[in-house]
Amino acid sequence: MKQLMLGNKAAARGLYEAGCCFVSSYPGTPSTEITEEAAKYDEIYCEWAPNEKVALEAAFGASLAGRRSFCGMKHVGLNVAADPLFTMSYTGVNAGLVIAVADDAGMHSSQNEQDSRHHAIAAKVPMLEPSNAAESLAFAKLAYELSEEFDTPVFLKMCTRVAHSQSVVETSERVVPEKKAYEKNIPKYVMTPANAIRRHPMVEERMKKLALWAETAPINRVEKGGDELGIITSSTCYQYVKEVFGDSVSVLKLGMINPLPEKLIRDFAASVKRLVVVEELDPIIENYCKTLGLTVEGKNLFPVTGEFSQNLVARAFGLETPETWKLDENIPPRPPAMCSGCPHRGMFFTLKKNKCTVLGDIGCYSLGAAPPLGAIEMTLCMGASLSAIHGFNKAGEGENEKHTVAVIGDSTFMHSGMTGLANIAYNQSNSVVIILDNSITGMTGHQQNPTTGYNIKGDPAGKIDLEALCKAMGFERVRVVDPYDLAACDAAVKEELAADGPSVIISRRPCALLKYVKHKAPLVVDTDKCVGCKSCMQIGCPSISFKDGKAHVDATLCVGCGVCSQLCKFGALTQQ
Repeated sequence: MKQLMLGNKAAARGLYEAGCCFVSSYPGTPSTEITEEAAKYDEIYCEWAPNEKVALEAAFGASLAGRRSFCGMKHVGLNVAADPLFTMSYTGVNAGLVIAVADDAGMHSSQNEQDSRHHAIAAKVPMLEPSNAAESLAFAKLAYELSEEFDTPVFLKMCTRVAHSQSVVETSERVVPEKKAYEKNIPKYVMTPANAIRRHPMVEERMKKLALWAETAPINRVEKGGDELGIITSSTCYQYVKEVFGDSVSVLKLGMINPLPEKLIRDFAASVKRLVVVEELDPIIENYCKTLGLTVEGKNLFPVTGEFSQNLVARAFGLETPETWKLDENIPPRPPAMCSGCPHRGMFFTLKKNKCTVLGDIGCYSLGAAPPLGAIEMTLCMGASLSAIHGFNKAGEGENEKHTVAVIGDSTFMHSGMTGLANIAYNQSNSVVIILDNSITGMTGHQQNPTTGYNIKGDPAGKIDLEALCKAMGFERVRVVDPYDLAACDAAVKEELAADGPSVIISRRPCALLKYVKHKAPLVVDTDKCVGCKSCMQIGCPSISFKDGKAHVDATLCVGCGVCSQLCKFGALTQQ
């Protein structure tokens, strides 16, 4: 059966057809939909884990038990999962284990442009790289075959454009391999130094065998065109090259990016007069070609940053590009902003009003750094706000702690905030931590997490009590506030900053976009009372604008949260 599928949906279909039985992931754009789509198959057990390290370790456990397993994440999540990954390369697997990692060239929703191929090379783990949805399905199935044949976890490397674009795929029936028996094998699975030192040579030998496999693998193919120009490429760059050149140039299309096929590349290079590598981000393929002594071009023509396009490829080769069209009238920029009724807005306004130094974290609340709030001053990685405030306050020698707070979302706190909080309690910095609890994992599209009480399918699940957890970790001062209540937020922030000892404020209100949240009627502006002072504009709510010198509320956007009305000294903003 042929149908259009997103790359992520196709990858999930590949898991299904390959007989995958266990999926554990942490949501991260652009990888999230693989797990969400896999969860639609009742035959596959799926879960959201607290973080990528836990997810990969759980998937390894399922493999150990004899069932094909899967773990998905975005590129920065692979950093979190690197600890088990590097040792898993030594242990190998029992049943097949596939790890999808989705890179985000162009940083559409990420804090860096990390190239995950480095992880595959460093960990000595094979990596397949599909260029469209059809290959996403096929490569997912192939990855399981390679995993079991070569006793290794296998990477399926996605990227934003492959993950979120559609192409035609052909589906087939699910085939579940017989469950592999678990056998006690201490030298293989217990990675103490004495055992690990014997496993390392096996990893090196495995990579040699995989390199030989790559030489004749159909996923690495030569598409012969002219002999003047030969292009080595992979992933979406292959699509751009074909759109620009068609069949007029020779192309070596690589489906396996680690290990690379030495002889195939040498033979291809010898068949063309000019050799060019087209690859996004780092020069992985280009540098490999140079280690072979080949004369090759690549990053002298192409950038090491950003996402490529057909026109970028064409211009790099000096070709004319089609005329592009734009509207005659200039359109004002529309930067991302917190939604109308976002529960984080009131807390960030309070922090700005109190001139707090705010160390932030990863989530949609990172938008608290944007004007007009401009509250967050640091965002590094998941959980870093809590670790950083401890160091910031300790190094400040008492100067920072009375005006500095850390903010972290509920899902991010469960991901990697607890260890930072433990450090604050254990080493006793006078730090104020604000957990922004919006009852969901917001930034990646409303996935459940261990604090919500529901699992990936929406069924009741174990629910972690944040207040009890913080108290159990050694915090005597733990309080909950409603971020729609500006007076309560202001009192909580001032009191906790003034107090001696560490404290936690839980700013709790569900995300305004959750389906079960019932909104109040939109606010209206009494133009007779409005003096045009623009106090209501300080919170950056997209529902509020100014027309003819007066505040205006867009009734189609306003959810009636009432935060803006608390800023108006003249009572001009009222509920309908």
